[in-house]
Amino acid sequence: MQRRRVLAAGAAAWALPASWTVHAESGYEVQPWPTNKAVPAQLGADAAGRIWNLADIRGRALLINFWASWCEPCREEMPSLQRLAASRAADLQVLTINFKDPLASAQRFISQSGLQLPVLRDEEGALTRQWGVRVFPSTVLVDADGAVRNTVRGAIDWTWPSAQRLIQPLLKRAPAAAAPGLAP
Repeated sequence: MQRRRVLAAGAAAWALPASWTVHAESGYEVQPWPTNKAVPAQLGADAAGRIWNLADIRGRALLINFWASWCEPCREEMPSLQRLAASRAADLQVLTINFKDPLASAQRFISQSGLQLPVLRDEEGALTRQWGVRVFPSTVLVDADGAVRNTVRGAIDWTWPSAQRLIQPLLKRAPAAAAPGLAP
């Protein structure tokens, strides 16, 4: 399985824009968020009925992971996402969005994996399309100021140093502008 992902990433690398970073050794690629692409303000509701909005998370970095229960790389990646969320809870929120799984399949995956992260359901795939996701898993990276920075396409171990290099810049907030007439 790992070999197939590596081969697929390596074969596809020739067709990628220069702005993408391909990590063929691990089977994922990082794509910058297009500057002219709209960002959905509302993410959806979790199983408890909580509505998640980007504005409500401002001040903390956000990872939005798109997955499906039939996706083996999604299954492999999820434990590292959960460990990341637990270790960075003060400054990082991890949300997961389940793509079009029947409710029973999604619940079975959540139960079997012991998933504790918030799961938003995208029953029709509309939210996934709005975010431009076409590969599973994909993770959208949003900084603490609410700006979408990158999309990671493919599975990654979120505890690896390469993943930490993606996360670290998201945690820093831009300095607040000084009030008029006050020295910085």
